[in-house]
Amino acid sequence: MDGGPLKQQTDIARAATLIADPSRAKILKCLADGRPLPASALAGEAGISAATTSVHLAKLVEGEFVTVTRQGRNRYFRLAGPDISAALEALALIAPPLPITSLKQSNRNSALHRARTCYDHLAGQLGTDLMAALLERGILAGHDGIHRAEDAVRDRPASYGHDIRYELTDTGRAHLADLGIDTNHLPPRRPSIRYCVDWSEHRHHLAGGLGAALAARLFELDWVRWGTVPRAVHLTQAGATGLEQAFGLAPAD
Repeated sequence: MDGGPLKQQTDIARAATLIADPSRAKILKCLADGRPLPASALAGEAGISAATTSVHLAKLVEGEFVTVTRQGRNRYFRLAGPDISAALEALALIAPPLPITSLKQSNRNSALHRARTCYDHLAGQLGTDLMAALLERGILAGHDGIHRAEDAVRDRPASYGHDIRYELTDTGRAHLADLGIDTNHLPPRRPSIRYCVDWSEHRHHLAGGLGAALAARLFELDWVRWGTVPRAVHLTQAGATGLEQAFGLAPAD
């Protein structure tokens, strides 16, 4: 048999072990919006001590789930890339819900369902509603944005996020250019258009370079702002007006 590059199996068990610890899962979820955070903030969100957080972060860095950078005497941690966030989003689709035992947890849960980021693009009800509006306006084409398990299985050769192909139309390029998004210069080293199956809505939201560029532009316009809950995003009044004018999207209260 002719020799060639050895095709290795992936170590799913090792990756799953890193996510399986409840404290590490909380840390990863806190980092899922792509922003760097210090260990102290992650410790507070995970409800564990600084020493325990340091041990968990060392394992996540070693496993290449998280990267670390120094700014002066401080260290900041962030997800290693959008594939980690996409994997967490996919796991959330099959994971049982966590029990809600307080009003604070209920409010946080509601905020994440309404609007959040999935690494560097929009998710939750706002993200999936925006995806639906892009399809209805003919900015994107290729699917209706509704998650059906049989669709993902049918075109098995493609990977998650690619098995259903969305395309940016010529109309869409012009429309997004009017919004200030140059679709010829999207974030590099990643697919221009991908989707994630939104775990809270069971619909598609826009990922990839276009999803990142669109989310960044909405932040620049002050149509969306970061909330106090990690990953949560708030729609501003200007954003509600702007999204309706630009995409015919009337977000729910």
